[in-house]
Amino acid sequence: MTRQQLVQEIRNKKTYLCVGLDTDITKIPKHLLSAADPVFEFNRQIIDATKDFCVSYKINTAFYEALGRKGWDAMEQTVNYIPESHFTIADAKRGDIGNTSTQYAKAFFETLNFDAITVAPYMGADSVKPFLEYKDKWTILLGLTSNSGAQDFELQPAGDGLLYEKVLTTAAQWGTPENLMYVVGATQADSFTAIRNLTPDHFYLVPGVGAQGGSLKEISAKAMNKEVGLLVNASRAVIYASTGEDFAERAAEVSKDYALEMAGYLQ
Repeated sequence: MTRQQLVQEIRNKKTYLCVGLDTDITKIPKHLLSAADPVFEFNRQIIDATKDFCVSYKINTAFYEALGRKGWDAMEQTVNYIPESHFTIADAKRGDIGNTSTQYAKAFFETLNFDAITVAPYMGADSVKPFLEYKDKWTILLGLTSNSGAQDFELQPAGDGLLYEKVLTTAAQWGTPENLMYVVGATQADSFTAIRNLTPDHFYLVPGVGAQGGSLKEISAKAMNKEVGLLVNASRAVIYASTGEDFAERAAEVSKDYALEMAGYLQ
């Protein structure tokens, strides 16, 4: 998916919501466990319920890889089921030497046909560039994350600023706003103005609203640019809004609430 297509979907639907399919088989409603593929069946119903209120789905691959071959099959079925109008993200956080990254890129961009993949940048340019070589595919680089461990490296001094700032500005030279996004955690709202000044044209994938407590209002005020430039992810708050047989209906209600709030910020 191109940047123009993504921006147009956001404008048309008046939402920049990304629904995170962090599907944990121990948390899905019990009545689904008798299905041939409980994980896919859960995802299918979540997608059907939420697709009108979001523009993107993010699949956290760890939840699928933990199940072995069955999990991988469920992930493949899920990404194939998502409508082509929606931006698909493999939240895989890959990053290795160049020839290994080339194989990761092939796995997620060719075999599974995701639009984007999250990538860890700390091995440098040669570990990231294989992902950037794919036309109309996106690399989403870890920038400033929400976890407490961000203090260990990301927020440490480096040159004239902080290490995560160096990551943002250095990586901006490897790709363009057409194929490179950054992960910026919603709970880092105080840093969004500075980050937007450093990378004025790039999109941000923003996890951490909902269950993690990030403020959608604050993020939107500080980080939105002229082409919106945001995909705000909600996972648990949407997909686990109910653990009963009404889980899909409740997911629809929560995602609609997010979309209505976002529509207000887009005016």
